[in-house]
Amino acid sequence: MAVKEKAWYSCYPEAIPKSLTYPDHPLPYFLEQAAKDFPEREALYFLGKRLTYQELLDDVYRMAQVLKELGIKQGDRVSIMLPNSPQSVISYYAVLLIGGIVVQTNPMYKERELEHQLNDSGTETIICLDLVYQQVEKIRARTPLKRIIVTGIKDYLPFPKNLLYPLKLKKDGIHVEIPYGDGVYAFSQLMKKALPQPVKSEISSMDDIALIQYTGGTTGFAKGAMLTHRNTVVNIIQCNAWVHKAKYGEEKMLALVPFFHVYGMTVAMNYAIYKAATIILLPKFNTKETLKVIDKERPTLFPGAPTMYVALLNHPDTPKYDLSSIQACISGSAPLPLVVQEKFEKLTGGRLVEGYGLTESSPVTHANPIWEKRKNGSIGLPWPDTDCRILDPNTGEEVPPGVPGKLQVRGPQVMKGYWNQEKETARALSDGWLNTGDIAMMDDEGYFYIMDRQKDMIIAGGFNIYPREVEEVLYDHPKVQEAAVIGVPDPYRGETVKAFIVLKPGKTTTEEELDRYCREKLANYKVPRKYEFREELPKTTVGKVLKRVLIEEENRKSEGMETTG
Repeated sequence: MAVKEKAWYSCYPEAIPKSLTYPDHPLPYFLEQAAKDFPEREALYFLGKRLTYQELLDDVYRMAQVLKELGIKQGDRVSIMLPNSPQSVISYYAVLLIGGIVVQTNPMYKERELEHQLNDSGTETIICLDLVYQQVEKIRARTPLKRIIVTGIKDYLPFPKNLLYPLKLKKDGIHVEIPYGDGVYAFSQLMKKALPQPVKSEISSMDDIALIQYTGGTTGFAKGAMLTHRNTVVNIIQCNAWVHKAKYGEEKMLALVPFFHVYGMTVAMNYAIYKAATIILLPKFNTKETLKVIDKERPTLFPGAPTMYVALLNHPDTPKYDLSSIQACISGSAPLPLVVQEKFEKLTGGRLVEGYGLTESSPVTHANPIWEKRKNGSIGLPWPDTDCRILDPNTGEEVPPGVPGKLQVRGPQVMKGYWNQEKETARALSDGWLNTGDIAMMDDEGYFYIMDRQKDMIIAGGFNIYPREVEEVLYDHPKVQEAAVIGVPDPYRGETVKAFIVLKPGKTTTEEELDRYCREKLANYKVPRKYEFREELPKTTVGKVLKRVLIEEENRKSEGMETTG
């Protein structure tokens, strides 16, 4: 389509091209290039351990040799069930280097979820943390698994932490015993025997699958999105264009978002390696530890989720630490409240903008310009080479600016389809257009706004209510730290609005106070009719509030009332 047809191009920053050139390389090429250009630059920092780019590449070569010797071939699926750690980066790039397909697996998965993923993907090899070995072993006989490669946090800890860590586990009552043999291997022992010899595979970046990345599985079992090397390389290059002030070989990336989540994988790992940045690895988010690491290691880039920024803003020790190294943050996985954006920028002096994406699009499709014009409450502009349209939910016809509808996206970062799911693929993709499942609106300048998930929209008394709008108002209340809004059954209105509230430490309020506050800022039909105060909200590992858990709890309450009534 001609450039003039796209409303958002009128607001594109001068520094960002509307279309980009994408190199025809598989993903590992960029690691090899970074090691060639900056062999002595620090690639990874992990709890005191430091690896240069040359050391990282050597370890990737070693693991690639190990995998080949174990019989893993091009196209074989390998599950990586690890937190952010050197082993997760090494395993990821080693699998890709030999032409394998990475299946990222959440270490917090329960047996049912893990069994489904391994069976669905046909995975025969898993690289996992010693702390989760028992649950892997329990389901092994019911899956295609032939090989389990086990590693521990201590394997890449510096002296004396590597000696103290096992003692800490014992003190905490955690006993880790791995029965090696019979297809169970020690990561560290395999690495000791391998040589850092370059490995080459004939990989078609356009056609070959790099990842089977499973969706969140909000309805039924999760589906595996097939992302090619091309899809992921495209999204890295698009990210590079958007973060146009970042300098090659000079940045430091704070990697808090898990790599097993597509957002963390692309932005915090792959993009960082493309920029030859130092990746500051944290295996889990702890507010106090994060403050210490930012103060000491001075990251410049910090992709995160709103809950992370909220936690850092509200910790009582935050004023003791210097967070001024942070230059740019793209917030993803959940809506970014305006008050959080403003306070975090004031705290750090950097820029925090909201972006948007999906597992099926590698993941990013939109973001607000970081240093140029942005709009409050907007997910920003489509990235280069990314097309978007909004369709009427009933007629399927494109709607004009200002009218909400179903958001579809199209671009070279969109997946090949779902693994072994032809019907689901046909439902998600239509003539290259990806159905996002989100209700969105585009304004006259081409900025997009997510009104809500199509399934999250509340219809009360015939009115459409978008939870995000109500949450924005609640987040603005000086005593509210977190808010989540859902629709609950109502005999008169069909549905009504309920708000779950987490208050800031030391603060108290009442339903009446929040009701008065909301009525000043929202139309009457949007005001929550019910409130529930909680110590915390259920969340995913990336900090996204699990509204389906709240909805399920409410449904059980409703069923209980009907039974006893």
